[in-house]
Amino acid sequence: MASESGDSNMDREMILADFQACTGIDNIAEAITLLELNNWDLVAAINGVIPQENGILQSNFSSEANQASMYGPPSQSEAADAAAGGAVPPTSSSSSSSSPPSSSTSAFCPSNSSRHIVERQPRMLNFRVEYRQRAVELVLEEGSTVGEIKQILETELGVPVSKMQLKGWKSGDVSDSTVLRSLHLPKNNSLYVLTPDIAPTASTSKNSALQESLNQNFLLVISHREAQRDYSLNFPGSRTIQEVKRNISDLTNIPVRHQQWEGWPASASDDSMTLAVSGINYPCHHLSVCRRSSPVNSQEPTEECADVHMVSDSEGDDFEDASEFGVDDSEMFGMGSSTCRKSPMMPENSENEADALLHFTAEFSSRYGETHPMFYIGSLEAASQEAFYGKARDRKLLAIYLHNDDSVLSNVFCSQMMCADSIVSYLSQNFITWAWDVTKEANKARLLTMCTRHFGSVVTQTIRTYKTDQFPLLLIVMGKRTSNEVLNVIQGNTTVDELMMRLMGAMEIFTAQQQEDIKDEDEREARETVKREQDEAYRLSLEADRKKREAQEREEAELVRLEQMRKEQEEEKEAIRLSLEQALPPEPDEDSGEQISKLRIRTPSGEFLERRFLGSCKLQVLFDFVASKGYPFEEFKLLTTFPRRNITQLDPGSTLLEAKLFPQETLFLEAKE
Repeated sequence: MASESGDSNMDREMILADFQACTGIDNIAEAITLLELNNWDLVAAINGVIPQENGILQSNFSSEANQASMYGPPSQSEAADAAAGGAVPPTSSSSSSSSPPSSSTSAFCPSNSSRHIVERQPRMLNFRVEYRQRAVELVLEEGSTVGEIKQILETELGVPVSKMQLKGWKSGDVSDSTVLRSLHLPKNNSLYVLTPDIAPTASTSKNSALQESLNQNFLLVISHREAQRDYSLNFPGSRTIQEVKRNISDLTNIPVRHQQWEGWPASASDDSMTLAVSGINYPCHHLSVCRRSSPVNSQEPTEECADVHMVSDSEGDDFEDASEFGVDDSEMFGMGSSTCRKSPMMPENSENEADALLHFTAEFSSRYGETHPMFYIGSLEAASQEAFYGKARDRKLLAIYLHNDDSVLSNVFCSQMMCADSIVSYLSQNFITWAWDVTKEANKARLLTMCTRHFGSVVTQTIRTYKTDQFPLLLIVMGKRTSNEVLNVIQGNTTVDELMMRLMGAMEIFTAQQQEDIKDEDEREARETVKREQDEAYRLSLEADRKKREAQEREEAELVRLEQMRKEQEEEKEAIRLSLEQALPPEPDEDSGEQISKLRIRTPSGEFLERRFLGSCKLQVLFDFVASKGYPFEEFKLLTTFPRRNITQLDPGSTLLEAKLFPQETLFLEAKE
């Protein structure tokens, strides 16, 4: 039973997506209401909204009278088949009043009754292209490209494609290779051509003014009478009235079909007109809007609504009981279940969370395009670390997106909310976005285990309370000092504006908490900085003391070494002096009768050394005598008074008589330079 329920939800999701694509109805609530009125009969609902337009979906019912009243005359292809093959084979529904239909009976009866095929004609788009004083009407299939439109305009306007700029696209500038289907255009579109390389003639001055108006911005002050609220919106002149109404639909939740306006000028009779040519006041124009009485409850229903009621009355029971007779919804629309089944967003029982997230991201991009939030690839624990446990200035909120393919809201939430440029940009700047798929029970149980471990049992119980139809969910989690707190749980039944407001509200709470955390972190870092500076100053002081002590020790050691060297030198000199003194010949007596030279030597200190020498003594004996008194030959020189002679320069082997130091002489010692 759970599998059948999941299949039914998936089929309804695809019917809803097809219905929105065919009718252009963006409001999910309105689309679901119209489908429920027709018991989720796609063909009946489409024909109820846009009956017999572009040959939508053709079908034959048992009652030709009902067919004529609901869908009009048969198509040309059906008429041709009837003419070529004779009468159309009778249907089995003619006996439906007496016996129930068999398992092969379908709500549609094409020529081959054994196969229930629904033929879909290509969707046609209308374009009104303005160029200077001309306007060209075009009708193309949605499978055509922008380049094909330019080629047709080249023929109609005589403007080369290379010099042509086609403007007015809702999504901005597009390339020539862009397929119209990818732009999701409404049925009626208004464009304009710019040719900046072609100078306008005098006859185009009026068109130049129009072009200037297209580039101007109009301020529309729109009063929502029921909500008693005013919206001030800026729109470029190239925006169409239809686009303005759609934007108001997003703001007020009033579908375009149910909007009742006041304030548009009489010239604004076509919703495909641009604001520049609609006749509104520049730069500001005042409008008011309210909800028109609902066509479902109206006593005088419109033609569209009448068609909806007709289909509901005639076919509601048949579609309600179709599953009882073995008719699958996908089979009724000519497609097997194998072709419409989506591959799962996340494989079941994946061993590695990062691999599961890579598969989720790839499948999400495949379904909804490359414009989507950047999902964090890694475990929930790693995402929490990235969001909560960095520096306070770098922390972010954690957005946990929980997807469920069994919910009818998933497709709309992903394509219109999660892929909206404003939502993608805001999530990328302020959130770490982590995703998980809970479609499979095993993956859901794994998620609940992770949530219990990281956020506690309260969050886990909260997730359990949400039913499948309330998914997808977007959990906004904020990290705190002691625990993580879930600020908000956003369900799938929301709008882009409401989603943005709730994200911004969570961001305001987070910003206030973040500022406190930044303040605390700055104070803590300041204290730690002061402590580090104090520790560094203490370390430098110890280092300086150590270096000073080492320098003092080195200096003392050097002094000790020098003193030791001095002592050794003195001892050495004393030893030399003593040895010289002992080696001196004895001083001769004056009465010896030999030639005696009496020498008087003045020392640098002013003292005099007197001694007698034999005249035959060598000068070396004189030098040794002086050295024995502490004046070595290497450091002092011995001079005569007059004439001044340096005796130390004479040959030490010459005698005193030869040196003319006889019989007496006064000498003085002088230190060598």
